[in-house]
Amino acid sequence: MMNNFVETNAQIRDLVNQQIVPGASYAFIEGTHVDKHVLGYKSWQPEKTLLSGDELYDLASLTKVMGTIPLILKMIDENKISLHDPVSKYLTEFTDQRVEIFHLLTHTSGIAGYIPNRDSLDAPELIAALLKLPVTDNFDKVVKYTDTGMIMLGLIAEKIYGEPVQDTIVKEILDPWELEDSTFDPVESRCTPTYPVNGEMLIGIPNDPKARQLGRRCGSAGMFSNLDDVVKFAQTMLQPQYEFLYHNFTKLDPGRSLGWDVKPDGQGRVLFHTGYTGHFIALDYQTQKAMIVLTNRVHPIEHNEIFLLRRKTILESFLEEDN
Repeated sequence: MMNNFVETNAQIRDLVNQQIVPGASYAFIEGTHVDKHVLGYKSWQPEKTLLSGDELYDLASLTKVMGTIPLILKMIDENKISLHDPVSKYLTEFTDQRVEIFHLLTHTSGIAGYIPNRDSLDAPELIAALLKLPVTDNFDKVVKYTDTGMIMLGLIAEKIYGEPVQDTIVKEILDPWELEDSTFDPVESRCTPTYPVNGEMLIGIPNDPKARQLGRRCGSAGMFSNLDDVVKFAQTMLQPQYEFLYHNFTKLDPGRSLGWDVKPDGQGRVLFHTGYTGHFIALDYQTQKAMIVLTNRVHPIEHNEIFLLRRKTILESFLEEDN
């Protein structure tokens, strides 16, 4: 009999009932059983519209785990690259020989992330600035989550395949995995809106400025998808060939797997990842259970700290009921 995750379910519903988010599309997975829920609104502004359940969400950083990381793992599996290759082997403008593909995947590269005037740069300028960023004393000592590593991984894929990373993700990951509603070219009418930029509500346009600047060359954000496809993706990630991911590959605190956070406390039980716009996935290979929550928590106002606190509580509840 399927675990109904009663407490976790109630907490997610409360996000909508308390108007912390306009709506939520979420699911619990247990083996082959999927329990899906759709609640609340697609948008509050410019007018209130209800969710139908098929909406495309701006995945933000879930792009990393649904696109770039599976692509990199496939490239390693096919011996196109090696986990411990230096980044400089492929991106010659990046000169620090110590930093490996492994460090980019585990957010332990120590690369300083700050670029002055970042948002005013075009794609070639932004890439040139990223490749000149210095490596700090945090190298191989501290887990610091950044977009920089994933953008660099996308540029490595671009070098190997000779095309922008997002095009390769479509061909090598989304199409073979039959993720038909996962796309970098969403139909605007199907998308949940995020927030206004320069007076225009972002609908079907990535909220992430770097994704807008880099376009198809961005490996850190830019994908849109719906609940059904994220469920399909999660079920794939629970398959035996991905068991190796449910381990702490860094021996640092907090523990990271290749591309994923490992919960709780680096014990290798549950993979976890979030998306800035209001999404999170938790996957437990051991119990074959998973939770997916998609919301547009940045609509219509970008900063929503209450959501972040609630997300932590929802994860804790899932971990407690996941047994």
